[in-house]
Amino acid sequence: MSTAEAIHLGSLIAAHGYVFPISDHVLTLKDDGTLYRFQSPYFWPSNCWEPENTDYAIYLCKRTMQNKARLELADYEAENLARLQRAFARKWEFIFMQAEAQVKIDRKKDKAERKILDSQERAFWDVHRPVPGCVNTTEMDIRKCRREKNPHRVKKSVYGVPDDGQSQPSPVHVSSQPTRKPTKEDVQKEISFLNIQLDRHCMKVSKVADSLMSYTEQFMEYDAFVSAIEPSNPWTNDDTSFWDLEASREPSQQRVKKWGFSLEEALKDPAGRDQFLKFLESEFSSENLRFWLAVQDLKRRPLQDVASRAQEIWQEFLAEGAPSSINLDSHSYERTSQNLKDPGRYSYEDAQEHIFKLMKSDSYARFLRSNIYQDLLLARKKQPADTEQGRRTSLEKFTRSVGKSLTGKRLTGLMQSS
Repeated sequence: MSTAEAIHLGSLIAAHGYVFPISDHVLTLKDDGTLYRFQSPYFWPSNCWEPENTDYAIYLCKRTMQNKARLELADYEAENLARLQRAFARKWEFIFMQAEAQVKIDRKKDKAERKILDSQERAFWDVHRPVPGCVNTTEMDIRKCRREKNPHRVKKSVYGVPDDGQSQPSPVHVSSQPTRKPTKEDVQKEISFLNIQLDRHCMKVSKVADSLMSYTEQFMEYDAFVSAIEPSNPWTNDDTSFWDLEASREPSQQRVKKWGFSLEEALKDPAGRDQFLKFLESEFSSENLRFWLAVQDLKRRPLQDVASRAQEIWQEFLAEGAPSSINLDSHSYERTSQNLKDPGRYSYEDAQEHIFKLMKSDSYARFLRSNIYQDLLLARKKQPADTEQGRRTSLEKFTRSVGKSLTGKRLTGLMQSS
């Protein structure tokens, strides 16, 4: 890429407000040593901003209150402020109070932080309310065309002050595209979209990071690329002893410990499934796990066998007088019975999920506290120590026998010499 092309590309990025000059307010890229700063992601145009005129009025009022030479209003900004004051005469007192509150909050911030925020905010308005004569990159933007056709897009307020519903035209420019009156379908789509947004489960980034870190620490010793594994790493050599140990029915201490992480990990391991089934049989509640395993097997069956196997599962676990009846809630039972009118591999999905939750909340917790799991875990922990102790005992016996033989040879030699 040549220098001219690079400057042109940088100017396009600057014109859309992703970078801006610190000392100047013309959004273009210059190859003269001018310092630039990246815009805060909050103000990026990719967030489909369509700021209200009330926000612009609050911003200009703030500028008049700060009494700094670098924040004085330009001529076109003073004219825009006068137009906005006439347009919002009835609510101007409210706008002025909002601006005062914003100024008080800004004064509590650090001087350097306040200066950066002022420059970011001004660069944002230089994009959406540009200097007369500059190209307005938001006027013919394809995102605005999509937003007008997409009722899911809603207007945003920079300072949280909604407009009064009668949006005034921009004091700098008026959009050339006529607004389309929303239909009943548009309103219904917007309502459904907003309901979905309300039902979204939000989680703090700090909690997500903590969960990720704890998961990484927990499973680190099981990652062959991070930790050394015994007896050897099959990913870096041709020795497959590790795979043989993992597939054996005699689990190592590491595998037994992994069963305690979650029910999913216990059921992934064939030995873990066997031990969990053994525990459930001791409590006379093995039908839950047998049903879960039967549904898992159904999902892997050939298509021609699915219908017959689905009926067999129903007769064994869910039909009236079934030999291994399981406890389902009414909703899951009705959904499953409806699904079996046209049986498929996933006809028992709701019932399987319900049974899995029952095992996870009840049986699995008791399994971890049971003697079956605790004895197996302790036995596997003691095994390396016992092996080491056996090695030491054998070594001591060997040393004693060698010592006795050497002593006997010395005595024989002394007797011969005498």
